[in-house]
Parts: sequence; structure tokens; C-alpha cells
Amino acid sequence: MSQLPETTDTSRRNFIKQGTAATAGILILPRFVLGGKGYTAPSDQLVIACVGVGGKGESDIASFAKTGKARIAYLCDVDDRRAANSRKAFPQASYHKDWRKLFDKEHKHFDAVSVSTPDHNHAITTLAAMQLGKHVYVQKPLTHDIYEARTLTEAAKRYKVVTQMGNQGGSNDGVRQLQEWYDAGTIGEVHTVYCWTDRPVWPQGIAWPTTKMTPPTELDWDLWLGTAPQRDYVDKLVPFNWRGWWDYGTGALGDMGCHLMEAPFKVLNLQYANAVQASVGSVYVDEFKRGFFPESCPPSSHVTLTFPKTNKTQHDVTVHWMDGGIQPERPDELGANELFGDGGNGTLFIGDKGKMMASTYGADPRLLPLSRNQEVHVPQTLARVPGQANGHYGQWVEACLASYGKMPVSSPFETAGPLTEALLMANLAVRGYDLRRPKAAGQGFDYPGRGLKLLWDNQQMRITNLEEVNQFVKRDYRAGWKLG
Repeated sequence: MSQLPETTDTSRRNFIKQGTAATAGILILPRFVLGGKGYTAPSDQLVIACVGVGGKGESDIASFAKTGKARIAYLCDVDDRRAANSRKAFPQASYHKDWRKLFDKEHKHFDAVSVSTPDHNHAITTLAAMQLGKHVYVQKPLTHDIYEARTLTEAAKRYKVVTQMGNQGGSNDGVRQLQEWYDAGTIGEVHTVYCWTDRPVWPQGIAWPTTKMTPPTELDWDLWLGTAPQRDYVDKLVPFNWRGWWDYGTGALGDMGCHLMEAPFKVLNLQYANAVQASVGSVYVDEFKRGFFPESCPPSSHVTLTFPKTNKTQHDVTVHWMDGGIQPERPDELGANELFGDGGNGTLFIGDKGKMMASTYGADPRLLPLSRNQEVHVPQTLARVPGQANGHYGQWVEACLASYGKMPVSSPFETAGPLTEALLMANLAVRGYDLRRPKAAGQGFDYPGRGLKLLWDNQQMRITNLEEVNQFVKRDYRAGWKLG
């Protein structure tokens, strides 16, 4: 692959505008005359290259197109089967398998990039796009590793591009309602938050399959692996079950954490955690032995993160994460037949003067007891994002068209980066809990991270009291792949 330029000298949009200006002395026609009622001029469209166009990527692309101000010009996917629906929906879009070749060949012809690949390839694709001066929309979690998240957060400022992580709830009204209640002092000062999910709904806590299989002809297995270690293809890993394997996914925390922890981050202005502790659910091979599968995320976990006080709190805040069906103790203020969160998922804020909770995405915010919702009336102080269902996408498209710094977005890397780091730090504790190290011969094993509160040096990006776990802060990429 040839060296990619750091910026594009003249964007396609500016070129069109300059060309239009050059002919302005001859004739100026209204837009509706040129293109009919509702016509959007090419100069007012965001031209997007989409990497990962099946599954969530497919719905992302459709949402961009629905804004009426985006043109899907390039589609890229390593799996022709997964790309089929998007190719059918956007037949005019050029199709590619290798995003590196797409960027190298076509970077002068698009303005922005959408990334919806498995977690392990988010960072390398996103950074390459930013180095080209392209705006980026990246599915959650932002990255696979803490080092990658910090790198992208800093790169967004350096390259001055519009960024958005795909945690749609960040643009919903619910999170803003929770902020308004808290800012008005409705529940006092929050000291504890619980976030929980019924995920995973894919296999975790299992051994790596031993049966070698031949990849489908439509799938470029080497490109799918990307930065991950070389392995033989196994059945059912693609397109969904990769989430439960550390080489590719980030488990239930990566899948649902951004959707559930977005609200406490916004409400309390949380930044970087300074300590984390985990306990992990067991898998039993038989009645005597605990299964140990270091390549796979565990079936359940309970992680406790400690965040330093902010301008919204006077004391440290404790955030509990629970997955695999584990839930916090049901609040006394909630009636026996009243829904806790949305049943399987939720977020609960505990303040010194009351409690409030929400469902996934910060939706359906409620004060506890529920009778308070009819009694408390707090004025709206925060602007809402237009178009609830599609607002997160439309907001990013509009901000890109306005150019960097002109319009706010709900989940720029400035805030998505620290949020993602918190989830990945929680995963450090999960992996540290099961970090298995042999003792001297004949003495069995010890578990150096089990139950230990890990202390985090944010500047150095290191755990200071369990060196072994720092290997997971920054992965070694496979030969031929490099970040930056």
C-alpha cells in the first residue's frame, strides 16, 4: 500500500463550489430549477465511504442515506455475503474488499468514512481515514484496546475532523432528561451507579474450536483477521460470535457498555476511572473442575469502577457493571410489579436525596418512586437532537457539511474515547481476574488478579499494581498491520 497523504489538498465539495463560482457571471439558476423540488446539490451532500456494510453497517448506511444529505459512494466489506443487501440498495456505489486499496485509490473522491467492522479493526481503519482528513463515524465500542482509544481521541483533535461514535442513545431525549433532573438537584448528589445487561447472547466461556474448516469463497479470511493473530478459520465465528473472543471482540462490556454507561458519563461528567475490581462467573467442566478458557470472554461478570470527583460531584463515584444476567438489588422504591430498567438491561442512579433509572440507550427515564414523575417538574435546559430515530446520524452528517468545530455532535471522540477506555479498563480487571500463572512445579496455580483492586495511572496508561495485565492495554498487531 502506498503512503497515504495526511490531508486532502482540495476536497470534492470545495472543487464543485469553486467551479460553480467561476461560471456565476454567466448564469445563476435556482436549485429547484436545476434539480426539481427537494433537490440537494452535489456540493451540499456528504460523500461517504462505508467500511463494513453488513449487519449494523447495513443499518448505518441506510440511516445516513435517510438524511437526504449523504451519498453512499463506496462500499467495502471482506464478505460478499454480508455486503449483498447494501450493494443491492446502493447499486451506484463502487464496491471494494480491502479498505486500504479503497483509501489509496479513491481518497480524493469522498468526504467521510463510516466504520462498522468487528472491534479489532476499528482503530486502524479509523486512524487511516483521519490521516486523510476524512470525518469518521465509528460503531461502538470505539476501539478494542485502551491504547487505540487514546490514540484516536488525540488524532481527532490533531486532524480536526468531525467524529461520532455509534452509540445512538447519546442523541436521545432520555439522557438529556436525566441530566436536567440531576442538574436541578432532584436526587441530590449521586455516589453510586449500576449498569446491567442480559448480554452475552453469543457463546462465551468456552474453548476455541479444534475443527479446522475452509473459509467460504465469498469471505477473505485474511482481511477479516486484519490486526488479529493468524488463525485457521472456524465455523460460526463470522458474522456474530466473534464478540465473545478476546482476539476480536470485547464481550458484553463492549457490546452494551456504551449504550448503558453513556448516561452516567453525561449526567456526572465522568472522565477516566482510577481503579477497577472484578469478579467473574464460573464455567464448570465437571463438578470438580473450573473451566479455564483464556481466549474467551467469561459468561458473566461484576465490575466496580471508581471515578474521581468532577464538577458534578463532590466525591468519588462508584459505577457497577453487571452482565450475564446479574442485576443489582431491586430498589425499595420500585413496586413489586414495576419494571426494573427494561427488564434485561438498565441504569440506576443512587443519590443522597433520591434515585432515578433508565432503560437501554438512556431511554424511558424515570424517577423513583414512579409517583415522583407526576410531582416533579423541571424546566428543559438542554437542546434536543431533532429526529430521535435518525438524529444521531443526521447530526453527524450536518456537522460534517458544516465542517469541523461549527456544530456539536453527541458522541465525539473527545467524550467517546474516555467512555470506551472505561469499558476496556473494566475488561482489564476481567482478564486480570482469570490471569492464570503456574507456580513452581507441583504446586498448582495461583490467580494474581483475582479480587484485586487494580490501580490505574492515566497518564502512563498502566495498571500500577499488577504488571501482567498491562499486556492487554496495547495489543501486538499481526505482521503487516500498523496503527498510524
